[in-house]
Amino acid sequence: MTTPPSPLAGSTVPTSPFAEGGTTADNAIVDVTPEGVAKLKELRDMEPETTQLGLRVEIISAPGEDFRYDLSFEKVTTAAFTDEVRTVDGLKIIIPANSIELLTGSILDYNDTQGLIIRNPNKPLAPSVDGLVSDDAMSVSINDVLRDEVNPALAAHGGFVTFVGHDGEGTAYLTMGGGCHGCSMSRMTMLEGVQTTLVEKVPGVLKVRDLTDHTSGENPFYS
Repeated sequence: MTTPPSPLAGSTVPTSPFAEGGTTADNAIVDVTPEGVAKLKELRDMEPETTQLGLRVEIISAPGEDFRYDLSFEKVTTAAFTDEVRTVDGLKIIIPANSIELLTGSILDYNDTQGLIIRNPNKPLAPSVDGLVSDDAMSVSINDVLRDEVNPALAAHGGFVTFVGHDGEGTAYLTMGGGCHGCSMSRMTMLEGVQTTLVEKVPGVLKVRDLTDHTSGENPFYS
């Protein structure tokens, strides 16, 4: 998540009611560290029409993928009516409606080693797969076990799994994210760790299948 801001070439859309005044960091969707603010102001001040610009932060990844972000400067007055605009230490942050929920609680930081980085406590949405069930009692039980037992263990390695659905015949379908996405140990983790736990804890689960595209991500290993 070190995407450097760049000018956004977009069309004018209805003005957000928050565009002029904005709100403060007290109810920020994305908080920005002092280091992040300083770097972003430095980058903003290199652009034309500096005083009119805000930083647009948007999630551009699809459900089931690790978060990918687009950061770009745009005129605050062109923010859409549905966008949220916040002001953090004099820096306006524009969050499009489709990214608000998944960005809430995130921290935008900067350091010389990693550049701009977003620390996001949220997990990507699960992909929607035709034919899988994700809203019955078994699904609730699977999600409970993942939340309470599996993901806390994977968090120590920077990873997590997300339940996609089950086929009604004993197979639970999952995706892997964070440090598990593209990790060479992911197959062993899924089959020996996650599968064993779900089979033991959730009646009706016989096996798991991984729907993750491990050819993408920062550490792909499948070819």
